[in-house]
Amino acid sequence: MKKKSSVVIAGGGSTYTPEIILMLLDNLDKLPLRKIKLYDNDEERQNKLAKACEIIVKEKDPSIEFLATTDPELAYTDVDFCLAHIRVGQLPMREMDEKISLKHGVVGQETCGPGGIAYGMRSIGGVLENIEYMEKYSPNCWMLNYSNPAAIVAEACRRLKPNSRVINICDMPIGMENTMAEILGVASRKELDVRYFGLNHFGWWTSVKDKEGNELLPKLLEHQLKYGNCMTDGGGNFTDDSWQETARKVKDIVAVDPTLVPNSYLKYYLFPDYVVEHSDPNYTRANQVMDTREKRVFGECARIEKAGTAVGTCLEIGIHASFIVDLATALAFNTHERMLLIVQNNGAIENFDPEAMVEIPCIVGKDGYEPLSIGKIPTFQKGLMEEQVAVEKLTVDAWQEGSYHKLWQALTLSKTVPSATVAKAILDDMIEANKGYWPELK
Repeated sequence: MKKKSSVVIAGGGSTYTPEIILMLLDNLDKLPLRKIKLYDNDEERQNKLAKACEIIVKEKDPSIEFLATTDPELAYTDVDFCLAHIRVGQLPMREMDEKISLKHGVVGQETCGPGGIAYGMRSIGGVLENIEYMEKYSPNCWMLNYSNPAAIVAEACRRLKPNSRVINICDMPIGMENTMAEILGVASRKELDVRYFGLNHFGWWTSVKDKEGNELLPKLLEHQLKYGNCMTDGGGNFTDDSWQETARKVKDIVAVDPTLVPNSYLKYYLFPDYVVEHSDPNYTRANQVMDTREKRVFGECARIEKAGTAVGTCLEIGIHASFIVDLATALAFNTHERMLLIVQNNGAIENFDPEAMVEIPCIVGKDGYEPLSIGKIPTFQKGLMEEQVAVEKLTVDAWQEGSYHKLWQALTLSKTVPSATVAKAILDDMIEANKGYWPELK
């Protein structure tokens, strides 16, 4: 009989929490659970979800203990896994990140460019705080951290918590692989053997094979050059029009280098002028999420709480949640599953910074992960990655040192920002907006 695990979801007030719980409950055969806890420092927001989540858990398996708390000791005591997806400043600060950037004619996006840098400066302290709680109350716990911006957070963890049981992950490649499987006529992304290298939200697939070992990359590239990461009829596995537009833009990213399949987020770095031109500076992605996803999830949770049952709920399992279950299962039961993780390079990419936090395939077992060797990467991708790694390292430098100049340099070096003059104007506005969230910069 498999050992049952105890899980805490840090960032319990996130609208993604119900779908993570649904995924955990759908996989109790793989990862049996004895406790599910929610932890958030915003009690009011977490309470909008907590009762509905408790009802969902009790209807699925009454033996699982459920707790929602703002007390870190209660949250982190007797825990095997922390699933961390915190958002310091919540969506109102994301809105500020996006709109300040667009005000200066620069990409306004959650994890890319100035928005990602601003978000990273807020996130580092919150993630480190949760790691310290975990190590104090459950030192053998694993933190599966998918708090954004994952690249900057991962660099901070490497530098400031080098011996912690933290694995940094991202679901973005998983979402793309689901669509790639659909394009290729394969039943599931798990039927594909992939090779991938890059940074978080900044990478490329070098091989996509089926289980018989047939290389499908040329077929996929041929399709993407015509249709992007959409089906021939324009459809695909997308939650809304903005994601579909991002998938369509893949055809232009592929055209720059038609030998590798790119992560769709590269549009923000290779075509920032296009992105700005097609953005509304008065109504950004944060506004869209607040007006759609937040209202839908909080509304449905209120309905479940009032009804006292989750029967007939419209809440669904999220694609990113399946990745988390697979990773926790690999750690708990030594499955040696191959997964994309954000890890220190240490020579895995032969001709790249050994200290850089790269996103590459790893084999995962009870002792953690073992990165796979990538070899040498092409000059074009290497050059892009070196610039972006420098941005991420300078951002963590700025957080550690309280350095205005290091953050100005990070913004100046970002491929999304046209000049040091624009970078300084954005930085000065960002400092004003982030009072109370960032360290004081001098």
